[in-house]
Amino acid sequence: MNKFQELFKKSPAVIGMIHVKALPGTPRYRGNRFQQVIDQVKKETDIYLKAGVDGLLIENMHDIPYTNRVVGPEITASMTAVSQAMKEIVNKDEVPCGIQILAGCNKEALAVAKATHLDFIRAEGFVFTQVADEGMIQSDAGELLRYRKTIDAENVLVFTDIKKKHSSHAITSDLNIEDIAKAAEFFLSDGLIITGSSTGKQASTTELETLTECSNLPILIGSGITSENCSSYNKAHGFIIGSYFKDQGYWENEINYEKVKEFMIRVNNR
Repeated sequence: MNKFQELFKKSPAVIGMIHVKALPGTPRYRGNRFQQVIDQVKKETDIYLKAGVDGLLIENMHDIPYTNRVVGPEITASMTAVSQAMKEIVNKDEVPCGIQILAGCNKEALAVAKATHLDFIRAEGFVFTQVADEGMIQSDAGELLRYRKTIDAENVLVFTDIKKKHSSHAITSDLNIEDIAKAAEFFLSDGLIITGSSTGKQASTTELETLTECSNLPILIGSGITSENCSSYNKAHGFIIGSYFKDQGYWENEINYEKVKEFMIRVNNR
């Protein structure tokens, strides 16, 4: 918990999600327009900073369909470039920044975080096997944290999704959320992320209550937070918000500055 508190210095910390446009080599990439991808990242970073968010998280959301645990060097290189662009805008604002590379490419995310001085990654498939829409995802906690040690990136926190969204959990149906959280904590996770069943879907308040009672780790809500329901998640230590901050609450649309600003005012004044 101390590492999280030292990084964000408030609770709940509001982390704005930047959904990077499609990158080179992916089906939706629009050829010879990588500079526009970078410019969009800079634009969204600036909007979030002006609205007063507490952190930023960058993700290659538009690279659908995602591959399973493996991306080409062009994706890692592209995410390094856009992460650096984000950091250049953040500059001296001291806003913590993180990265997620889909799907489950946690080692690549760590490498980018190390190279661009990011503060955390969001990691899928940290403990237990899951059946996602990308296929079977095996746990990688042991490999990932050994890799973090190898590249001297222990200052990069690893926040881990448990019961990953867009997945079937039939294989682990005999485990409850407490079992999975305790396994992630035992395997040295730096924070737990709970979500709804898919992007933008509300997380379970019952699961949040359970985790606050059974775990010493910070708990982040990774989907479905809105101005209307945020008070139901008072016990969470962080909110990761993407879809709600977009026009019409849809992840592919533009970030709406007024929505972000209004949300930050509400959270900071409660």
